[in-house]
Amino acid sequence: MNIQGFAQEKASIFGSVNTDKAAVPGVTVQIVGTQQGTVTDEQGKYRLNKVPSGKLSLRFQSVGFRTLEKTVEITAETATELNITLSEDLLSLNEVVVSGTRTARSRSDLPVAVDLISSKTFEITQSLCLAEGLNFQPGLRTETDCQTCNYTQVRMNGMGGAYTQILINSRPIFSALTGLYGLEQIPANMIKQVEIVRGGGSALYGSSAIAGTINVITQDPQENGFGISLNQARIDGQSNDQVINVNGSIINEDKTAGVTLFASRRRRQAYDANGDGFSEIPFITNQSFGLQTFIKPNEKSHLGLALNSIQEGREGGDQLDLPPHKRLQSESRNTNIISGNIDFTRALDNINSSLSIYSGVQRTDRTHYTGFLDSDGYGTTDNTTFQSGFQYNFKPARFPGVSQEFTVGAEFQYDDVLDEIAAYNYLIDQTTRQWGIFLQSEWQLIPAFTVLAGARLNRHNLMENWVLTPRLSLMYEPLPDLKFRTSYANGFRAPQAFDADMHIAFAGGGIALINIDPDLQPEYSDSFSASADFDNPQEHYIYGFTLSAFHTRLYDTFILEETNSDAEGNTILQKLNGGNSTVQGITLEGRMSLDEKIELDMGMTFQQSLYDEAVAWSTEVESSRTYLRTPNQYGYYTLAIMPAKAVTFSLSGVYTGPMLVPHFGGAPGVDGDRLHTSQKFLETNLKLAYQFTLKDLQQDIQLFGGVQNLFNEYQSDFDIGPDRDSNYVYGPARPRTIYAGIKFGRF
Repeated sequence: MNIQGFAQEKASIFGSVNTDKAAVPGVTVQIVGTQQGTVTDEQGKYRLNKVPSGKLSLRFQSVGFRTLEKTVEITAETATELNITLSEDLLSLNEVVVSGTRTARSRSDLPVAVDLISSKTFEITQSLCLAEGLNFQPGLRTETDCQTCNYTQVRMNGMGGAYTQILINSRPIFSALTGLYGLEQIPANMIKQVEIVRGGGSALYGSSAIAGTINVITQDPQENGFGISLNQARIDGQSNDQVINVNGSIINEDKTAGVTLFASRRRRQAYDANGDGFSEIPFITNQSFGLQTFIKPNEKSHLGLALNSIQEGREGGDQLDLPPHKRLQSESRNTNIISGNIDFTRALDNINSSLSIYSGVQRTDRTHYTGFLDSDGYGTTDNTTFQSGFQYNFKPARFPGVSQEFTVGAEFQYDDVLDEIAAYNYLIDQTTRQWGIFLQSEWQLIPAFTVLAGARLNRHNLMENWVLTPRLSLMYEPLPDLKFRTSYANGFRAPQAFDADMHIAFAGGGIALINIDPDLQPEYSDSFSASADFDNPQEHYIYGFTLSAFHTRLYDTFILEETNSDAEGNTILQKLNGGNSTVQGITLEGRMSLDEKIELDMGMTFQQSLYDEAVAWSTEVESSRTYLRTPNQYGYYTLAIMPAKAVTFSLSGVYTGPMLVPHFGGAPGVDGDRLHTSQKFLETNLKLAYQFTLKDLQQDIQLFGGVQNLFNEYQSDFDIGPDRDSNYVYGPARPRTIYAGIKFGRF
């Protein structure tokens, strides 16, 4: 609501925010339609001074709780008490997200559908890193694409990883190189939540957001506390996997400054699935450290800073105790990543507007080896990614309809990568620069109908012309529990090297390289989506479902086709334009919570991905119109049962339907190239946790244990020996794994 015509005399509002169990610190309390607000202290108390008299609406928001608005009549020069009781948002329906519109909004109010993976999902599924947690969202599927190094990518709505823009704290500094292993390098304790927007996102973020965006929000300081955890796992009775996490936060009494620190150490032994002496899961050591801090110099300003460091060693192949060039086959990676971003936001005086200025950077240094016995496959990689820009939000005091908010901004993105192995004449020396100017209008015409329209004007140094990428979204709410959304978005991908282009695979006793056609043209897309959401909250239960449909038409689609081998006999795959293609399907989602005792979430996607013209990925196999490595059905479920306050039993699963997997010949028993139709997989996970409190120390202890991939749904036909096709890998990322652990602190 807009606040106009109030008396000049000032008043105050004070009170406390609680659940039915305890006070809630860190709740944002804001007068709707203004920039005036505060947060609750350690006792859940708040106070707003210099409040205008009249009828006001106050909004109470906090992560993990349902957003609540209360209307109160304020009398001039008096102090009004308003106490609030919040309910837990067990299904995360009203969580505050930023990915849908680049502004902080409740999920339920957005005309763009935003899915959410909370830290709770990572916990109940025992997902140790980002790659594992992404499987538990509709339309998403994380796949492993190399038997030797286990590089991963996330497929959204059936499209490869390069079609999805991954953001860190809303900044596109997750580079194409980082995409090779970065999904597995980001530990779960670093993540506060993950926001997913399916459908074209180029109108907000530029190139490479055709399928959508994944925004990783890192932990920020909410209250004082610390926690430490240990997870010890055994992979198929053969290999150990140990993870130690430490988190801590300090925030001052008036909530104007705080810092969160997190650290993680992982050591996983290599795993050999078929006993041939070559690993199917590589040895890794990972040390991650990060901090996030904020300062509020005054009520109108906020300065935030995040820094992260990741160091990883990764070894795959045979005889991993030897130097890489003394093994029969080896991939070795030593990676150092440093990244950070800084944001400054200022609420401007006298008008309902704000200005944000931001920058982010990521620096990656890598040494690597890919080769056979006594070959010189050593190489180096240097990669720098930078982004900077500003954003201005403005809500006019007078505008037809209920409300209107404009967003305008500009930003610059830079990425420089030098990846080289001299012995293979392999070199990617690429610098990309992208400028963008964006404008967006969110207009609530009537309480039940909202229109979101926006566009971005893009300039990319590898493209001749400017590109305009528009977006239009509509939301209609005929009933409080029912919402209809529909969207159109235009997108593009520049003719540059993406993550998979930097992976060198083993095949038939040689290596397989991807070359980029010098005449490669940009790829464009039109994306349409529609959804219906129904959620029925009652006193003791809440249930809901979502039915959504998507259709993406790709023009001049990037494809890979086999060309002639080089002088050393290595396989060359050419990346070129292959005509048009269509990706379309439906997603079904269901959710339920009963008396905070049972929580259920599930999703299933049915889709089809076809090229207009068949693609010849191999000279020995008949061409195919079907997207490779893309099942027509996939889904997930999570079930948490809490029979008592101290006990949680979790059951979760990931389903992957059959798909076409390319298989290059050369390994024993594999005489030539072929297309293999994989079997279906249902990975089932169990977890049991018991938590109690040490009252004298005022700290919690949780003991937990369980089994991942209980029924050992795992690929059984891996190639053997040094001549194997390392890309012939599909299905769940790990066999049956038993684990146990302990957590100590406040969590």
